Amino acid sequence: MGSPQGLCIVTDSTSDIPREVAVEHGITVVPLSVSIEGETFPDGTISLEEFFRRMDAAKELPKTSQPPLGAFVETFREKLETFSDVVCITISNRLSGTYESAMEAARSVGDRVHVLDSLNLSWGEGYQVVEAAKAAASGDTVAQIKDRFEALRGRVNMIVGLDSVDNLAKGGRIGRVTALVGGLLKMRVMLTVAEDGAFEPVGRARGAVAALQASVDWVATRVDEKLPADFAVQHALSPDKAEWLENAIRSRFNVREMRVVEAGAVISTHTGTGWGITAVQV
Repeated sequence: MGSPQGLCIVTDSTSDIPREVAVEHGITVVPLSVSIEGETFPDGTISLEEFFRRMDAAKELPKTSQPPLGAFVETFREKLETFSDVVCITISNRLSGTYESAMEAARSVGDRVHVLDSLNLSWGEGYQVVEAAKAAASGDTVAQIKDRFEALRGRVNMIVGLDSVDNLAKGGRIGRVTALVGGLLKMRVMLTVAEDGAFEPVGRARGAVAALQASVDWVATRVDEKLPADFAVQHALSPDKAEWLENAIRSRFNVREMRVVEAGAVISTHTGTGWGITAVQV
């Protein structure tokens, strides 16, 4: 048996990478979990429709948990039997303890595991993971992937729109968003993930269409409409909003790549129903 060769890319389930995309790019996903009234589901094992049905009927907000230390340790050790190194990209440390869990696991396994903080979530994280997997497949070294990652991370623009801030407030993730909480009856709140990886409010609008339009307008302040860009529309049980956003983006921007991504149960626990746009100028 030869020596391990090549790189393996690992991430957590809050990257919202569709299963087929993970398979296509050889990405290993370690799931977070969500517990509803005592029943626990690994992220990705319960449909969003069933999850929202259960969440709406539950007396308390579901609880989410980062992957246990052992899950990362087991994954890292298994991959190092085949690959020379593992690069693990996680959700922002400001939004979850997943990064610290992965770091602790890496320390226990050895110096062939390299943990990177996306300072983002959902496809803002997932885009970085897929680009790292493409680089690994093309033969890039760990150092080259780290350099690419550092250059890319600050160019990922993501806006998230929420139909309600109730779940965000109940889950304690509201942080800087408190500035927008007053008088939010029928108001949609829009957030981004700031440079430090924490949520930051960027606006609010009355009514869904106004909020969707404001989200697209915000992207236009970050992305040159005439130059090629990669886009993803994310949604949590809001396919109609996703369709509206996809059409608006295609009619306004120079789209090189477009994905429509459904959020997982862990992300949806904190956001409730809503939408998002990720845009990266290429």
